[in-house]
Amino acid sequence: MDESKPPTDGPLKCSEQAGQHQDVFTPPEYTMKEIYDNIPAHCLQPNTWLSLFYILRDYFFVLILVSVATQIPNIPYPYLRSTAWFAYAFVQGLVFTGLWELAHECGHGALSKSKAFNNTCGLIIHSMLLVPYYSWKITHSTHHKTTNNLDKDIAFVPTIKEAYQADRETHNKAWDYIEDMPIVAIIHLFFHQIVAWPIYLTINNFALERMAKVPWWKRSHFYLGGDGPNFRPENTREILISDLGIGAAALALWGLVQYFGAWNVMLFWGFPWMWTNHWILTITYLQHTDTSIPYYPNKTWTFVRGAASAVDRDFGFIGRVIFHGAIETHVMHHHVARIPFYHATEATAAVREVMGSHYKYDFKTPYMWAFWRNHRECVYVEETQKDSQIYFFAKMK
Repeated sequence: MDESKPPTDGPLKCSEQAGQHQDVFTPPEYTMKEIYDNIPAHCLQPNTWLSLFYILRDYFFVLILVSVATQIPNIPYPYLRSTAWFAYAFVQGLVFTGLWELAHECGHGALSKSKAFNNTCGLIIHSMLLVPYYSWKITHSTHHKTTNNLDKDIAFVPTIKEAYQADRETHNKAWDYIEDMPIVAIIHLFFHQIVAWPIYLTINNFALERMAKVPWWKRSHFYLGGDGPNFRPENTREILISDLGIGAAALALWGLVQYFGAWNVMLFWGFPWMWTNHWILTITYLQHTDTSIPYYPNKTWTFVRGAASAVDRDFGFIGRVIFHGAIETHVMHHHVARIPFYHATEATAAVREVMGSHYKYDFKTPYMWAFWRNHRECVYVEETQKDSQIYFFAKMK
């Protein structure tokens, strides 16, 4: 079997892996030295020209799709015309997400040895998508340094059982009767997937308890004060540059609205951008949420344990070509984030050899079904072994 690619001989799903390992779970004991020793040296060497090719390729895709979309108004049938606009927004949203992933690679310094190249490209791409490049780069770095640490991580930190139960005591009891209805979950997810990402960037509404004590504007990725929970005074210049990048993008969009009209800007940019918000949340959620992966309080957490607590999944052509393999190679990425995506598959095979059974993947469950299933099943975490200080998502009845 080619270890550089997902297994094709009936791989276990994460839930099946959890069933095998969770009840007798032993944290990983391998070292980062073993990981680095097993990764081919060339995987750590980015190629600036190759990286630039992929960036220009994705922008070329954007322009081709825009050119095709200019012909949609000529379609004489209203329903067919609406279908064509929906298809355009969906496909352009995928391409936008691929560009977002490239800017994410820039934030890790993975596309070039040149900081100027990484930061210039990352700033341009993320600003176009209304993401503050440097600000998010800083908070994302915190996530990488504290992955699945229940006390310190800042992304997709699950609720512990006791806190979940205490919170439910304050809810309206009527909610208990409707919260499990599929239609309620669908409505919640629809609005969540559209607005949660920009709201998170603006007010950090998913803040942990230690952050929630701080006013929302100090939690914001746009805050320049330097006295918030995420940024230090020395970060002020970078945050200002990020804010100016967003301001320039907003000004460009305003100019387009004045020239082409607000509805046309929504059709060509706005609706694809909303799809991008959906994919960003979906990708990052599924990379870090599953019943098979452990979560640790600070007392038992280590970097290797956190890095191993991610999941690789398969999204077919979309994941491998348009999203640049970000979905399929995320476990490796959390071990060595500076490996460029075009070496990630090979590096993943090397990392898997070291991780053994601690490597978690699901190349079997359809991607969006896994998203729906985990939103329904992954509600709170609890210790599965008494006094282990290791937590897993409880299996909901």
